[in-house]
Amino acid sequence: MRRVLRAFLVAVGLFWLLLPVTKAAPVASVYERWFPKMDPAIERGLRYLQSQERAGGGFDGGWYGRSCGISGLVGMSYLAKGYLPTEGPYAESLQRIIRYLLKDQHRSGLFDAGEGGQGPMYGHTIATLFLSEVSGMVDRKLQEQISPALARATHLILRAQAVKKGPRHQGGWRYHPGSRDSDTSCSGWALLALQSARLNGAAVPEEALEQAVAYLLKNFSSEEGHFGYASIGSHKETLTGMGLLCLELNGWHGRAETRKAGDFILANLEKMPGREFEVYGNYYNAQATFQLGDAWWGTYADWMYAHYLKEQREDGAWFGKEAGPVYGTAMMVLAFTVPYRQLPIYQREGDRRARGLVVEEKTGE
Repeated sequence: MRRVLRAFLVAVGLFWLLLPVTKAAPVASVYERWFPKMDPAIERGLRYLQSQERAGGGFDGGWYGRSCGISGLVGMSYLAKGYLPTEGPYAESLQRIIRYLLKDQHRSGLFDAGEGGQGPMYGHTIATLFLSEVSGMVDRKLQEQISPALARATHLILRAQAVKKGPRHQGGWRYHPGSRDSDTSCSGWALLALQSARLNGAAVPEEALEQAVAYLLKNFSSEEGHFGYASIGSHKETLTGMGLLCLELNGWHGRAETRKAGDFILANLEKMPGREFEVYGNYYNAQATFQLGDAWWGTYADWMYAHYLKEQREDGAWFGKEAGPVYGTAMMVLAFTVPYRQLPIYQREGDRRARGLVVEEKTGE
């Protein structure tokens, strides 16, 4: 079924490319303007990532070491362009990444390569997201390994959220499964992993999603429309996209809060370059504005492609100053490929609703 879906999504992407440029179709307009430049740039980025693979499916994540999260991001990059683990130029790389992650799963369900980083939950949630997205695209033998591993990984995320914390932190996630505090960055990846698992048929409790959203909203400024890291104002330029995406995927589509967050992103575009966690912020901004709608996506996409295409190196890499060029390249490829809609987590609300995979819209002012 996933392979049939993949073929359908490729056809959808080609359909958008062939649409005429009109005011009513800014997604198609963005494609037509930028495709001749962005698609070759994405391909160069993917070739660079493949060239950096270490033995067994690991990658150098700079300060993060050979984190499971870095391997997961690279794997997501291949999938986001429509490449499969069963055929094509990245099939063997994808299979090695999958086996690398499965090899490093602990009995508790935690994915942890044990090298570098602040704590394993960041890598764990990203690895879980990748394996959930690739699940169903592999052969039967490998799927038989992925399915129980995903179940254990998802249960660990839910157990980590259930750790008793103070009111300010309850509902979120932090560096370790037993952490008693939370931050919005780790919580965003965890929530994406849970939503992907839910799209994949896992029984993710609605209460867990609601608690996660409630935690994120404790770090949201309703007056200014931005999210912060561990407080409302910290890292707002690079974290608002994360918060907006999480709201959009959890039934808040088109609400006053989400529109305000989208407006904040567009009003602060020029503050992104040079900031700490810039490529992270760009990835989430691209996903979030695409979910929010064409009025926001068209503006953000034009800025993103114009600015970051020039930043690509001759070898195909983009530099991520926090974790090196593998991380930076994977995150930039993921941002560039959002409108390709090759993965379920990248589907717009309307696409998911048509497949019966939408969290029902929340009511509110």
